[in-house]
Amino acid sequence: MALPINIEELVHGKTIEWERLEFKKGWNPEVVIRSMCAFANDLHNWGGGYIVIGVEENEGQPIFPAKGLNQNKLDPIQKEIIRLGHKFSPNYFPITQPFLLDGRYILVIWCPAGDHRPYYVPESLGKGASRFSYVRIASSSVKAQGENLRRLQELAARIPFDDRLNNQASINDLDLGLIQAHLQEVKSSLFSESTKMSFPDLCRTMLIAKGPNEDIRPVNVGLLMFCKKPEHFFTRTRIELVLHKDLTGKQFEEINFEGPIQLQLRDALAYIKVNVIKESVIKRKEKAESDRFYNYPFEAIEETLSNAVYHKSYELGSPIEVQVFPNEITVLSHPGPIPPVNAKILSTQKQIIAREYRNRRIGDFLKELHLTEGRGTGVPTIYNAMANNGSPNPIFETDERTYVLVRLPIHPEVHMEDWESEQVTPQVTPQVTPQVKSLLKVITGEHNRLELQELLSLSDRKNFRENYLQPALETELIEMTIPDKPKSSKQKYRLTKRGGEIK
Repeated sequence: MALPINIEELVHGKTIEWERLEFKKGWNPEVVIRSMCAFANDLHNWGGGYIVIGVEENEGQPIFPAKGLNQNKLDPIQKEIIRLGHKFSPNYFPITQPFLLDGRYILVIWCPAGDHRPYYVPESLGKGASRFSYVRIASSSVKAQGENLRRLQELAARIPFDDRLNNQASINDLDLGLIQAHLQEVKSSLFSESTKMSFPDLCRTMLIAKGPNEDIRPVNVGLLMFCKKPEHFFTRTRIELVLHKDLTGKQFEEINFEGPIQLQLRDALAYIKVNVIKESVIKRKEKAESDRFYNYPFEAIEETLSNAVYHKSYELGSPIEVQVFPNEITVLSHPGPIPPVNAKILSTQKQIIAREYRNRRIGDFLKELHLTEGRGTGVPTIYNAMANNGSPNPIFETDERTYVLVRLPIHPEVHMEDWESEQVTPQVTPQVTPQVKSLLKVITGEHNRLELQELLSLSDRKNFRENYLQPALETELIEMTIPDKPKSSKQKYRLTKRGGEIK
C-alpha cells in the first residue's frame, strides 16, 4: 500500500527529521522489531518514524546509491512484519511500501505513534525471551529504563489532541478533493491509488480516521486540514489579521482567514506579501551600489506565522492574531511554549533544543507541504532573517502558560511617515484552495477543459468542475476565452492578471 508521503524526499531527509529515520542495509527482524517498538512508543511525541530497508547508513546518514533488496524478498519480508506485529504487546502493525530507488527496490516501513503505548516486544525472537519496551534516544532504539520508562508509562493515557478521534464529526465531514489535492501536491504515489480505493480506506491509510467500518470517525488533524469548515468543530480556528493605520488603535481594518489551516496560512502569507511587505532602495554617496532592504523580511514573518499554526492549541478556541502596526508586526498565539522552553530561552538562545511538539501530526503534514521544518530551526530562522535584512532582533514574550507573542520591529530606516504615505486600500486576496492553486500552476497559456484535466491527472469531470474550474472562475483567477458562449466546444481558459499574481 502506498504511503501518503513523497518517498524520494523522505529518504533524503527533506521532510522528516533524521532522528525519525532509520536505514538498514538488509533485513534483520530482531533489530527491526526494536525500532518498530521505539517508534510506536514515540516518547517525544515526534509522530513515530520510518525504517528504510535496503539503504546502507554511516553514522545515521544514508549512503547512496541504495544497495536495494531482491524483488522476490519483498513479499516474504512484508509477511514477516505482520508476524512481528503479533509479537507486540499489545499488537501493533506498521504500514509498508516497496519503492524503486536508484533502480533498486527498497522497503519503507512507516511506524506511526501507537494509540496503546507503552508497547513491549521480546528482546530476541527465540523462545522464552524477556520482553522490554524500547524508545528512541537520538538516532538509536534503546530499552526504556528509569526516567524514560516512567515518562513512557505516563504517556499511556495521553494522546495528543490532533491525533484524537472526534466523536462529534463523521467521515463525511472530510473532503475527498482536499485530500487528493494534498496527495497530488506532495507527489505521493497514494494519489493515483486514491481513485481506486474506498474513501474510508483512503482516510485510514492517511491515519486521518480510525475505527470499525460501522463507526469510523475522523481524527482532529483530518478535520483541521481536510474539512472545508473546521470552525464547525474547533471554535475560532482562524487567523485574524488587523492592519492599523496609526498608533491610536482607532483606525484599523480586520481580515479573517478561515478554512483548512494550511489554506489559512498560505492565504494570510500571500496577503501580507502583497499588501504589507515593501522594499526600499537607498543610494549612498560612499557606495557604488544602492542598499536594498524591506520594511519586514518576509522569511521572518513566514516562519513566525507557520510556527504559530504548528504550535497553537486547537482545544482552546483562540485565534492566531496578527497585528500590523506602523512600527512593528506582532503574532500572538495560545498557549505558552512546551517546557522546558521558557521566556528566557526564547529571549536569549537563538537555538531551541527541546524536541517535543504539541501537534505532531499537524507538523508532519506542514513539513510535507514545505510550510515548516519542525527541526528546532524556527527561532534561528527568524533571528537570521531579521539580521540579514538589517532589522532589529525579534522580541519573544510569554508568561510560559497562556500565550506566546512574537514582535518583529520595522527596519530602522523605514520611517513612520514613509509607511503612512504608502498605505492604500488593500486588495483582499481571495481564499485560494489547494485545488485552485494547483490549477493555476499548470496554466501556461490557453487550455481547454480536457487539457487541464490531463495536466492535473484528473479523470473525474465533476470533481474537476466543482473543485477546480468553477471556484477559479468565481474568484476571477481565470477567465474564459469565449465568455459569451460558456458551453462552446472551442472554449478555453487562461489566467487573469489577478491569477497570475497569485500563481
